[in-house]
Amino acid sequence: MSWTIGYGFKRRSYILYHTSRHFFSTQWAGGVILLFFVVVAMLLANLPFTAEFYHDLLHAPIGVTAGHFDSYFDVEKLVNDGLMMIFFFSVGLEIKREIVSGHLSTWQKAILPVAGALGGMIAPALIYTLFNHGTPYAHGWGIPMATDIAFAIAIMSIVGKKVPVAMKVFLTALAVADDLGSILVIAIFYGTTIHFELLLLAAIVLIVAWILNKLKVSELLVYTVIGVVLWLLFYHSGIHATIAGVLLAMFVPSKPKYNKKYFINKVRFLMEDFVTKDREVAVTENEEQMADLYRIRHIALDSASLSQRFEHLLSPWVNFVIMPLFALVNAGVPIESLEDLNIFSSTQGAGIVFGLWVGKPLGIILLSWLFVKAKLAEMPEGVHWGMFAAVACLGGIGFTMSIFMDTLAFAAQPHFIAAGKIAVLIGSVVAAVTGLIAVHFAHKAGGRQLGPAADEQK
Repeated sequence: MSWTIGYGFKRRSYILYHTSRHFFSTQWAGGVILLFFVVVAMLLANLPFTAEFYHDLLHAPIGVTAGHFDSYFDVEKLVNDGLMMIFFFSVGLEIKREIVSGHLSTWQKAILPVAGALGGMIAPALIYTLFNHGTPYAHGWGIPMATDIAFAIAIMSIVGKKVPVAMKVFLTALAVADDLGSILVIAIFYGTTIHFELLLLAAIVLIVAWILNKLKVSELLVYTVIGVVLWLLFYHSGIHATIAGVLLAMFVPSKPKYNKKYFINKVRFLMEDFVTKDREVAVTENEEQMADLYRIRHIALDSASLSQRFEHLLSPWVNFVIMPLFALVNAGVPIESLEDLNIFSSTQGAGIVFGLWVGKPLGIILLSWLFVKAKLAEMPEGVHWGMFAAVACLGGIGFTMSIFMDTLAFAAQPHFIAAGKIAVLIGSVVAAVTGLIAVHFAHKAGGRQLGPAADEQK
């Protein structure tokens, strides 16, 4: 009996372990967890027995004191100004990878998603401005400009193979270009009083990083220290501190120290040496074999670029810790009455929702269509305009960067921030639902278009 219970427990544990491991390895896991924490944050902010605790938690002080130096943040500021620098560093690494060897590495690959991203930034900003020109909300024009790729991928996973692979690649590349545009908007328009002497020091630090890159220095710790120094300089400079992460990513080495041929030959030699030095003792007691293992480890590390190593190291932390914490801290908006959900109660809410829901897909489709018709770009292979328009609707999911811009745009008017967050959530949900419905009908329409041709071939 006890053996049966023990075996059953072990089997369930084994199944749970492998199921969870498979879940966290999927592309859409980050979006699902992000959505879960959005719901948790909304519940914590609105349930009567947790609302006060949630508010106190966000404003709990966290500080460092060393001699005469002391620096204090509350939890909300630590996440938005501190941990989000790591998120932006990760985004910067992704942008650099796509430019160096990915979807944005050539003019032919980059032109359509970049055009789509540009249109998808201009149109929502214009729509927001039409609603809010001359009002106290006018400074928030950047809020509906960004696409949240984590949520977009999670939504696309729901429809499975209905979305062609080429369109998934297009939307991913568009989101990367979109992030770059949003970062520029934050750096240029959403800073405060600028201290140029600190920016000069930051430039010197970046020059040091560039020199280290040219000297092929690829130590994680070195660039981590540089990142901390950059963050401090930007934090006090008047330009948002998270920009430091993006700039540093541009100077992290993207080429490995050793090429594939060297790696193969060197590891083969060390493995043969390892075998010849075998003794009738454990490897841990054989110093010569241990030396070979350490040399193999260092060669393996240096055969991947520092950019790749940083991405591999940070990806789970960004997707499953930093982003959920951002959602937990920022998505908890108190809703005192149904009137708070009325987006038409202010031009701010209407501008954000229509910017995301209408402006994003309209801008993506229009500018992409113009570039294709002008023969400056080509449509993704096997994709018709109906499916293109349907996937463009998913570009209106703007959670992370949109909420981040909302907090920056109205930092001097904090009473506008909560309404902006509600509008971002509503706009993103409406865009996601619209995108799902549009993909369904576009897939059916595409099947009907292909049907007669397929019959003729038969």
